[in-house]
Amino acid sequence: MPALRKIALVAPLPLLAGCSNEELTGIGYRGGVTSVNEASFGLWQWAWLAAAIVGAFTLILILWPVLFHRKKDDGSFPRQFQYNIPTEVAYTVIPFIIVAVLFGYTAKAENEIVALSSESNTALHDVAVNGFQWAWQFTYKEAGEGTTVTGTPGQPAVLHMPLGERVRFTFTASDVIHSFWVPDFMIQMQSIPGVTNKLEFTANELGEYRGFCNILCGRQHSQMRFTVKVVTPGEYDSYIQSLKAEVSS
Repeated sequence: MPALRKIALVAPLPLLAGCSNEELTGIGYRGGVTSVNEASFGLWQWAWLAAAIVGAFTLILILWPVLFHRKKDDGSFPRQFQYNIPTEVAYTVIPFIIVAVLFGYTAKAENEIVALSSESNTALHDVAVNGFQWAWQFTYKEAGEGTTVTGTPGQPAVLHMPLGERVRFTFTASDVIHSFWVPDFMIQMQSIPGVTNKLEFTANELGEYRGFCNILCGRQHSQMRFTVKVVTPGEYDSYIQSLKAEVSS
């Protein structure tokens, strides 16, 4: 038994070793990676905390009668209750309050995330994102016509973003519904045929981040991937110039 206890304690260590303290407290996510993380990270943490409290309370209610109200002998029969009005009111009102509070904070975070700045904002970068079976296309408005970057299932496209500068994305789809999903950014937006969705956010950390389609869209859905590369503003400008040079050459 002591050996089994040691194994049980040591087993989670490889999993925990790969996570930073912030990722552990964020239940797998980090705050501040993008402006979206800033809006939703606290909501994510508090939602899990609320779920943990409700789960622990429910577990206590289940175990309490099992441990402390077991049948003592064969001669007596437990007191029977047809109903208990205060209890029924409590387990109706309390869940309603929990859901209402979570809904309110979710609506607040969502409004912050989907808010768009003025169309006249000259500092805003504009990128069109198109999903198709089974890859992604990225078109940079400031690079001009003919500068669409198209990926394939075998060679996913790379989306460049400037660090600390706001980017507006316009999402469309050519065939079926797709979903632009970057887990590290805590962000997901659907690309729907005939519908235009828009989203703005700022990347706050340099690096490369994996992106996926998280709506089943066909037999090669699992290969519909892309990479978001957050670079310095200077590197981003150089990339845009390289796209222009490819078109003119």
